[in-house]
Amino acid sequence: MNLINQTPEVSKTCRFFIRAIKNAAFILLLTILNPLYTNAQDDLIINTQGRKTVSLNGTWHYIIDPYETGFYDYRLRERRKNDGGAYWNKFVPKKKTDWTEHGYQAPYNIQVPGDWNSQDPQFLYYEGTVWYQRNFDTPDVTSGEDVYLYFGAVNYEAHVYLNGKKLGMHKGGFTPFNFKIPAALLKDKDNFLVVRVNNERHQEEIPTVNTDWWNYGGITRDVKLVVVPQEFIQQYHIQLAQDQDIIKSQQLKKYDIKGWVKLNEAVTDAEVSIEIPELKVKRQYKVTGDSLKFEFDVKKISLWSTDNPKLYDITLKLNGNPISDKIGFRKIEVDGEQIKLNGKQIFLRGICIHEEIPQEVRRAHSKKDAAQLFGQVKELHANMVRLAHYPHNEYMPRMADSLGILVWTEIPVYWTIDFGNPEVLKKAQKQLKEMIVRDRNRASVIIWSVGNETPVSETRTQFMSTLVKDAKKLDPTRLVSAALEVGYNEGKNYVDDPLGEYTDIVSLNEYLGWYGGLPDACKTAQWETKYNKPFFISETGAGAKGGFHDEKEMRFSEEYQKWFYEEQIAMFKERFPDNFSGVSPWILADFRSPRRNNPDYQEGWNRKGLIDNKGNKKLAFYVLQQYYKELKEKAGH
Repeated sequence: MNLINQTPEVSKTCRFFIRAIKNAAFILLLTILNPLYTNAQDDLIINTQGRKTVSLNGTWHYIIDPYETGFYDYRLRERRKNDGGAYWNKFVPKKKTDWTEHGYQAPYNIQVPGDWNSQDPQFLYYEGTVWYQRNFDTPDVTSGEDVYLYFGAVNYEAHVYLNGKKLGMHKGGFTPFNFKIPAALLKDKDNFLVVRVNNERHQEEIPTVNTDWWNYGGITRDVKLVVVPQEFIQQYHIQLAQDQDIIKSQQLKKYDIKGWVKLNEAVTDAEVSIEIPELKVKRQYKVTGDSLKFEFDVKKISLWSTDNPKLYDITLKLNGNPISDKIGFRKIEVDGEQIKLNGKQIFLRGICIHEEIPQEVRRAHSKKDAAQLFGQVKELHANMVRLAHYPHNEYMPRMADSLGILVWTEIPVYWTIDFGNPEVLKKAQKQLKEMIVRDRNRASVIIWSVGNETPVSETRTQFMSTLVKDAKKLDPTRLVSAALEVGYNEGKNYVDDPLGEYTDIVSLNEYLGWYGGLPDACKTAQWETKYNKPFFISETGAGAKGGFHDEKEMRFSEEYQKWFYEEQIAMFKERFPDNFSGVSPWILADFRSPRRNNPDYQEGWNRKGLIDNKGNKKLAFYVLQQYYKELKEKAGH
């Protein structure tokens, strides 16, 4: 019997199940043939900047809900979809006897993107639930297009509702997510969008309850509608083939490029084209299924580097429907004890950054914010940033691409994660995947980091090494690291953290002269590593309150911080091992932290910034700036 030719309802149902079975079979085949594609199976739409979008940024309404009244009833049961007390439902009284106990209207306004803590004094230390609401009109959509709702990030747990129906939920405060909006759910006018946002900290989450930064809550990054064809390119990766000898390729002026494309669903007969006009590349490929891998060679590529941040305009099309991007081509690798960019050794002149604009006491979220932070980085003569301790907004790696700044980006596996909990590992793996999926085409990103200062134990090493292996499977074109532990033993510092066996470089945080001894302890300190890998100082620093001056022995004075950096730099020059490959001091600017409560010098701020919370440079800024200038001149770039 031909079920496909039965009633429209049956036909539609059968087609759905047939397509689901075909997709499952194809995914199974890819699992066997190519694990890289399996790891890429994800519903996240990348590069929304290169697609048709409608911004939902701007003024939203809010309700503060510390008792979760809008989510649970008085018996602490999750409210039903038709429950009038549910805050995702729109209720308009029609007569005087009608009543409701919630609503969205002025003056309860809040700006998106942005954290709630900086927008009203009542939010300063608030952690809990806030409901966000706005209306929007459906954009022009043809019969062959779908609409997705995309969030750059929501901290931490988001439940999303449209016109009274739940689209889905997402956990993770620093990675993007999206939901397909069923066409039947969209109205031409006044679609009622509600997001329940909760930023409470829990032991079994990523990050956990204990951090050294403020837990800004809210819809902290861009929100947009993404309009795409019903069959579209969802994800892709294009880069130099990592197995080629890049020096030889430069000599021959012939480069191998490899990549893959993933569609949102399996197709039976379609065409994918790839165009790089400046390189005279125009390739067409037939695709069956939901994935395609490709390889071709080109001539005379201008390789992306710190002194030549060359980006090429690239267009990918599925059946003629385009998506555009700008991508730089480069090779990053470890060769023995050296980090090499395009076949040449490079020293990482780094600086750590938190995603904050300190003078406005808020989360950074815009292109303008990225320009401020990278302007300070460039003034420092740095060529690298460590984006701590979570993936930053997408404007950061994109601007790094355009400026030639190398990027270390990491997931917030931080301090006291519940390493023995399999569910916590799954959450970490999910955030790692979302980070890599979003940024795998950014040439500036050279290091995926899986965590920071995690205490050594067999359980922890198993947890962390699993993440390292996952990162390498997801993206073999970059280095993988983590901030490791180090032992201090009577002037001899030996790095033997067992996680170093799995990472590509040996990275560690050291505060000799701040948390241990005085800065002049650097004069006799000796450093050794167990691993014959590049050695990188992922943090070092000392606190100073901007504008406070005293003798150099006075803690929290700018003079003490300056002394600290002088001694550290002398140690780098005189007593560090030959595999010393870079440093990213902690940190570019002061940032909020509820752990820092000295009433004279901290007042809720971590003061290790080289720039204070008013935007003023401290004395230590100029010490590091001079060191980096010397290294830059010596290297010639």
